[in-house]
Amino acid sequence: MPALRGFLWLIGFLLLGEVLITLTGLPVSAGVAGMLSLTAWLVLHSGGFDDIAAAARPLIAALALLIMPGVVGIFFMLDELAGQLVAILTALLLGTLLSVFTTLWLMRRLVGDEDAGTREATHE
Repeated sequence: MPALRGFLWLIGFLLLGEVLITLTGLPVSAGVAGMLSLTAWLVLHSGGFDDIAAAARPLIAALALLIMPGVVGIFFMLDELAGQLVAILTALLLGTLLSVFTTLWLMRRLVGDEDAGTREATHE
């Protein structure tokens, strides 16, 4: 039952994103607006929605399958993208490096304090 409530929360924020996009005309997808709204909601309410986590776990496990149609669609556009190979490779490389370093920085910032306390306690 928690997963069902979590899916309802996710669908509710997706619909909120759709409403925001329709009313404001922002150039982002409803999913992005909904997830930003969900993130803001979780931050304001100190996170901890176990229902949303229960619904998100199966979606994260199937994330590669959700991305696959877009990746396959690129195959049919290769002729149009042929002259932009250097720009595409540069964007992929820089985007990957930026996401890895950002994740590392966040992990060190959020988890690093706990590890430092654990290491100090074991040395005493």
